[in-house]
Amino acid sequence: MTGVGAEDDIPLCERKTVTDFCYLLDKSKQLFNGLRDLPQYGHKQWQSYFGRTFDIYTKLWKFQQQHRPELVVKKLRYYARFIVVCLLLNKMDLVKVLVKELSEEIEDYTQRFNTEDQLEWNLVLQEVAAFVEADPLMILNDDNAVMVISNRLQEGGVPPLEQGMVVGQLTLADALIVGNCNNQVKFSELTIDMFRMLQALEREPVNLATQSSKPGTLVREDSYTLPVTLYEPNEKPAKRENPHKYLLYKPTFSQLYTFLSASFKELPANSVLLVYLSATGVFPSGRSECEGPYDFGGVLTNTNRDVVNGEMVQKRNQAQKEMHCLHPGDLFPFTRKPLFIIVDSTNSTAYKNFSNLFGQPLVCLLSPTVYPKSMQDQCQRGSLFTLFLYNPLMGFLSVCGLSSMRCGLWEKAQELLRKIFHDIGQMITSSRVIDQAFLQFYGDEFLRLLMIRFVFCCTTLRLHKLFREARSFPESYPSLPKQEMVESSLLQKHVLELAAMLDVQNLFSDGMLDNY
Repeated sequence: MTGVGAEDDIPLCERKTVTDFCYLLDKSKQLFNGLRDLPQYGHKQWQSYFGRTFDIYTKLWKFQQQHRPELVVKKLRYYARFIVVCLLLNKMDLVKVLVKELSEEIEDYTQRFNTEDQLEWNLVLQEVAAFVEADPLMILNDDNAVMVISNRLQEGGVPPLEQGMVVGQLTLADALIVGNCNNQVKFSELTIDMFRMLQALEREPVNLATQSSKPGTLVREDSYTLPVTLYEPNEKPAKRENPHKYLLYKPTFSQLYTFLSASFKELPANSVLLVYLSATGVFPSGRSECEGPYDFGGVLTNTNRDVVNGEMVQKRNQAQKEMHCLHPGDLFPFTRKPLFIIVDSTNSTAYKNFSNLFGQPLVCLLSPTVYPKSMQDQCQRGSLFTLFLYNPLMGFLSVCGLSSMRCGLWEKAQELLRKIFHDIGQMITSSRVIDQAFLQFYGDEFLRLLMIRFVFCCTTLRLHKLFREARSFPESYPSLPKQEMVESSLLQKHVLELAAMLDVQNLFSDGMLDNY
């Protein structure tokens, strides 16, 4: 169709089709131009635009599929995006169906057309297949079929608040989930560690009712100015929403800082910002006379702007600090509000050198920096530390070398784990020497469960015979009381009970060694 008046040669029915397409295309351009002026960060101003744009895009895509069959690539991209959505919704059964269909579509596409992107689409298939198979454990039902389990927060899945517990009223509102680990399984711009932490911060959508508590009387004074609550069990639970999340795959330092600032700015009162860092460690080049929060290294941010001909540009002066490193000191400005940090890195211990400058609740959960040699090969399929925070029983089975389990035994082990978590919760809230920050965060269900799983991970790894170095144990800032918590005889007994149930007790010591 070329030149003015060329449409007169087109039949009336086809003219209407072309008119409809042009209308949809024009509407999509208008909405896109409006979206282009919005900032990449923040989330409140996006909501009204997003729905309209998505509706127009869907109509436009359907139109193209009906009237432009040669645009097969757009169909393949749609499949890839649909798979990402299903992954985020934990629809693993549907993901497997879509992967099969996508494989067939790619095969048909490469046979029909002389394409140069066949290797790229095959790589997409390989990535999503590796992503789906990254879980170290298969749960089998009576028919030997693999069961799909949900790792989202479910009703009754977290120890409830009990009468007399003194906890904070803070709510997890925002979470920045950062992934910058090399050679880790990923699909699209989502690493397996990012995916697991994302699922750990989601509620199961079947029932959104969760336990909460209302403002009450300040029972105990502490160093924080935020209110605490004496929980009363007869109070009616309130509906809670999921925290808002930013997923940042290999962000540059400036991008990460921009999103941090936006989230910090929009954080409501009495709310918590969670920062999850899964990234390669950056170590200091030397020791200075006066060590501060920028002298211990940190975690790596994206360095793609400093890559020339595929190689990293070397620093001219080795005494200079790595400019692409997120140091503990870089997070100090955000401690003006309650901050909960999780660092999964080979240099996570750099974040032990934190300072609470503003007296707000602050907790850092830090991964081991060294794993036993027999477990180092598994890091491509996700970090063991994040696996414990995502699904502690799966983490326990992973360190025991178990790759499959019957559904009945899985449920039995989960029941014992619920008892263990209840006892850990009691230890946290009844401790007289624990830092008050842990109690301030304990009122939020997501943070409560993360702290409890962290303690379980600490005790498990300390008892496991393969974990011999101090660097192989998780740490925290502020430190948890070891004798009455991570090294308590009660928790050791529970871990050994779980090991006996799974017939792997030979992998664990009967008690803590003196030098631990």
